[in-house]
Amino acid sequence: MGVSVVRIRVLVVDDHRIFAESLAAALAAEPDVDVSAAGSGPAALRCLERAATEGRKFDVLLIDADLGAQAPGVRPTTVPTPTPPTPTPPTPVAAVPGTGAGHGQGGHGHGPGPGGHGHGYGSGPGQDGGDDGLVDGISLVAGVRSGQPSVRTVVLAEKDDPRRAALALQAGASGWVAKDCSLSRLLTVIRGVLRDETHLPPALLTGVLRELTAARKHRTESERLVESLTPREREVLRCMVAGLGRKAVAERLFLSPHTVRTHMQNVLGKLGVHSTLAAVALARRAGVGPVDLAGDVVERGGQLA
Repeated sequence: MGVSVVRIRVLVVDDHRIFAESLAAALAAEPDVDVSAAGSGPAALRCLERAATEGRKFDVLLIDADLGAQAPGVRPTTVPTPTPPTPTPPTPVAAVPGTGAGHGQGGHGHGPGPGGHGHGYGSGPGQDGGDDGLVDGISLVAGVRSGQPSVRTVVLAEKDDPRRAALALQAGASGWVAKDCSLSRLLTVIRGVLRDETHLPPALLTGVLRELTAARKHRTESERLVESLTPREREVLRCMVAGLGRKAVAERLFLSPHTVRTHMQNVLGKLGVHSTLAAVALARRAGVGPVDLAGDVVERGGQLA
């Protein structure tokens, strides 16, 4: 009776087709690895959703750090993200492993069929409709962390960048690996992150720690400034984070536009910023989320001051 092998399901997400297919083929040669490839962030998200629906979730995503960067003039689609967690020391459709099929006018898939190590790559509009925009690598990491927290993400980068590596870790990545590393090194990282390890190139450690320390200081200062606001001002700030204008805030909080204007001016003054955009950025650093637009509005005569 044969021994059952625990398989690792890997999704390679890279918009450079040759690289993605080559890496997928190399990984598929491993006896315990099932691998697929996706050519964009939306393709990856679609592939994740389908796999989860079929009860065959991916274990690890290998995400290009520069995903979507090759299309100048196109703004990346931002995946809604929660406050980044503190780290610890797809529209194209890509084939789900084992199906041996990939869909897309510009893509193809191949593999031995059910139970094999098939890998596919989609880079054109597929069955599920047209591409709904680019998603950059860091945003994809955060989106995966938010939607499927059990899936580990590893960022593949062409060059060492402490700041971006720190951003990736803050977004929820479990590792940052150079694209020119050996296959054995990459497999070590894949297996390591499944044991809840965090992997970084040694040369990046000092720079990443410096970036994370600085980010923590900025967050602490932002939290202190937000705490100086009154309850009413904090509610106004949450409305600002939600993108509401002065009139919408006034209607929601049963206040006059003039009063809302005063509150907004007070918020900017106490936070030490000069624009709504800057206030929203600071609020997000402090972990302040948007007001729930689907929820009940504040009752007239409430206790906020």
